[in-house]
Amino acid sequence: MILLSCSSNCCSLGSGVLASTNSSLKISKGSVGTSQLGYERRRGYLNNSSRVLKIVGYYGLKNPPYKLDALEPYMSQRTLEVHWGAHHRGYVEALNKQLEKNDILYGCTMDELIKVTYNNGNPLPEFNNAAQVWNHDFFWESMQPGGGDMPTLGLLQQIEKDFGSYTNFKEKFKEAALTSFGSGWVWLVLKREKKCLAIVKTTNAVNPLIWNDIPIISLDLWEHAYYLDHKNDRGAYVNTFMDHLVSWDAATARMARAQAFVNLGEPKIPVA
Repeated sequence: MILLSCSSNCCSLGSGVLASTNSSLKISKGSVGTSQLGYERRRGYLNNSSRVLKIVGYYGLKNPPYKLDALEPYMSQRTLEVHWGAHHRGYVEALNKQLEKNDILYGCTMDELIKVTYNNGNPLPEFNNAAQVWNHDFFWESMQPGGGDMPTLGLLQQIEKDFGSYTNFKEKFKEAALTSFGSGWVWLVLKREKKCLAIVKTTNAVNPLIWNDIPIISLDLWEHAYYLDHKNDRGAYVNTFMDHLVSWDAATARMARAQAFVNLGEPKIPVA
């Protein structure tokens, strides 16, 4: 979340964004796009003479790290258009409407917002939308064109250490996805205290951040994630994700960052 403010009639705010007291917000070429950052303008007057413009940046809809047709034929462009362009966008817009009414939450990072609004298991109204925005961003980045196959090097060694073998991990991950009731998510996480990888299931919008786990990959189990491509066949969707879509490149990078906070000993995840 970004907060920007300006007290002069026209000033540069960085990243190519120009604030002005004109009726519209001007954004120069090469700047942050409106699909990434939304703005709410609030005007006031100082000493009844000097006009003040305040710009508050809300959470924006983040693009997937690939074109919408890049995952075909395993995930269709139509699915991305509906899932990202409608469902994910809806969570972002609903969250921003809630934040307009709650100044206390201004300035929180998305991670902080999720933990605060979870409220020790008594979620505030903003929690579901905030968590779903975070979950979807993480999910898009858990896939890549030409994904699937299997992890390599240190990540593979860690999986083998904690699950016995990659094949065993893959089967347990699929089982967790297929035995999840209703809408939710399945995650590969790094447990900070136990210092090991684990598979966890969450319902609705809940994610592992609330337990201080470090997510490594995720799979969206809401029906809107797969009904266009697989109708009601969750099994086909889960197999497609594991065989053709999951990004072990992203998972390796996340594990490398995680080891800055959790000492796993050997094997070390190499940093490219």
